[in-house]
Amino acid sequence: MSKSINTTKEPSQFSLLKQRRFLPFFLTQAFGALNDNIFKNALVILIGFRGLSALGMDSKLLVTAAAVIFILPFFLFSATFGQLADKFEKSVSIQYIKLAEIGIMILATLGLYLDNTELLLAVLFLMGFQSTVFGPIKYGLLPQHLEEDELVGGNALVESGTFLAILIGTIVGGAIAALDMDIAFWLSTTVLIISVIGYLTSRHIPETPPVAPELEINWNPFTETVSNLKFLKTNKVVFLAILGISWFWFYGAVFLAQIASYTQYSLAGKESVATLILALFSIGIAIGSVFCEKLSSGRVEIGLVPIGAIGLSVFAIDLYYANPETGLTAVYSAMEFIKLAGTYRIIFDIVMIGIFGGIFTVPLYALIQQRSDEKHLSRVMAGNNIVNALFMVVSGLFSMILLSMDYSIPEIFLVTGIINIFVAMYVFTKAPEFITRFITWCLINTLYRMRQLNLNSIPKKDGCVLVCNHVSFVDALIIGGYCKRNVRFVMDHRIFKMPIVGGFFKIIGAIPIAPAHEDQKMKDRAFDLIAEALEQGEVVCIFPEGKLTADGELGEFKQGIEKIIARTPVPVVPMALKGLWGSWFSRSGGEAMKGLPKRFYSKIELVVGELIPAENVTSEYLQEQVLALKCA
Repeated sequence: MSKSINTTKEPSQFSLLKQRRFLPFFLTQAFGALNDNIFKNALVILIGFRGLSALGMDSKLLVTAAAVIFILPFFLFSATFGQLADKFEKSVSIQYIKLAEIGIMILATLGLYLDNTELLLAVLFLMGFQSTVFGPIKYGLLPQHLEEDELVGGNALVESGTFLAILIGTIVGGAIAALDMDIAFWLSTTVLIISVIGYLTSRHIPETPPVAPELEINWNPFTETVSNLKFLKTNKVVFLAILGISWFWFYGAVFLAQIASYTQYSLAGKESVATLILALFSIGIAIGSVFCEKLSSGRVEIGLVPIGAIGLSVFAIDLYYANPETGLTAVYSAMEFIKLAGTYRIIFDIVMIGIFGGIFTVPLYALIQQRSDEKHLSRVMAGNNIVNALFMVVSGLFSMILLSMDYSIPEIFLVTGIINIFVAMYVFTKAPEFITRFITWCLINTLYRMRQLNLNSIPKKDGCVLVCNHVSFVDALIIGGYCKRNVRFVMDHRIFKMPIVGGFFKIIGAIPIAPAHEDQKMKDRAFDLIAEALEQGEVVCIFPEGKLTADGELGEFKQGIEKIIARTPVPVVPMALKGLWGSWFSRSGGEAMKGLPKRFYSKIELVVGELIPAENVTSEYLQEQVLALKCA
């Protein structure tokens, strides 16, 4: 189907809530999340505070087991239903899913009135199964109805709506579980009504045609799961984004699964305090998700991901030091707890963990949707759900092992925050693009105001060469930060000898080069690496002037670009940086980066020209094109 065109120059993400292409879907998924959390949180609180037992487990282990039971279907069945999401029309599929939810809630009613904990756990498994079916459709549908520059805003609204639903579900579920009257009646009535409302909103979701109607379904969930996971690894950045999201769900599952016990044994709080803590976490994620769109200016800005990772560690570690107590007895209500000394630090830490969680995950979801082939997106998201589920199941086992080793719950939070540091380091060193964009984002939001034009000229796949004027020491950061693909830069070998800067360019895979009179072997090696990168479909950027401009003017282009294209014929994209001359990183004062920066929030531009076929490439022609862009 064709996507509607957004004609507003700077649309607010909230304008999507007025449009049929988004609002019914938004409401449907929010009501689904609401229902899941009313039932799940009520059940967890009943287990933790009312002494429900099953399978011979005590309340601590049973709460953790309940989290595992809910997530297990994601691991078992996501691959199968990812195929179905790509093969069939999505709006009708969602309607069937919502009808199934009504049936599951009828079973929940039966379990509540029979006071059968095993049946209620089975319902929890079915709710996880229903979410497994819905997940690939949910994230596959968005790119079919939203423009690329709406993906961050759309995902932010979905995430914030989901966690606001979690917040309301937490409050309602906790309130129902704390009732002294007929809990079974009020809980079953609530979840049944909401499931019916969710079905009614689903009927208004616009038609969303299948993206792969010819797909032959592999009904074997095990072989399809293996195939799905192998497919994910074919796109390195997408796979690492999935690992990042999965780690966040590990991290979040550790915290959420232990909130009831943390409240009771570390905060001495009653059920209302558990509800408050869960609500604060949900509010934080909603705020962080919405804030993402503002921080990224509507683009898929993965430079925010390291910021989110830093916050997740800092505030998890501080939460331990804010309150390492354990072995307490629940005596305080929410209002009494708020008045205690040290409470506000705990509250601040929990809210900030949520905020940085939203900043961490929203760009990763948008990145997956942007970088994945539309015909495989639902299966990619199904693969994401499989890996998410695996990490969440492992998180449950992780918590159970630490609990069995007599770790306190605050100590479990501390260990998780420390592990987060190493996970982030692994992901970011494997995909330097995250760090490149992080540094660029910091530069752009302190020293510069950025405007980029015609970035769509850069091919979405296959090898190409970018050529640009060379104005400052941050040219590569700006280009790498704003190009939608990872870029291999060809840099003067002396830069690699500079402290910090040289190490950074090594990490991002830059290619050192030297003039023939200085080091012929290094020059030959550079051309070999460039050819290898282009043959593998990568993007290579060179600065044909060979050095930084000393007067702000465009210098003569060397012949190296012609040798590169003659050896590996690929298209060339000319581009020009404007506004950087006179900055602290340029040589406008004779020497770059001397003294302190004097210009802040200066306007700069990255202007991209039209793609030039390999057969038309000459150094003189490229120089003309870059000069025209620079002077435009």
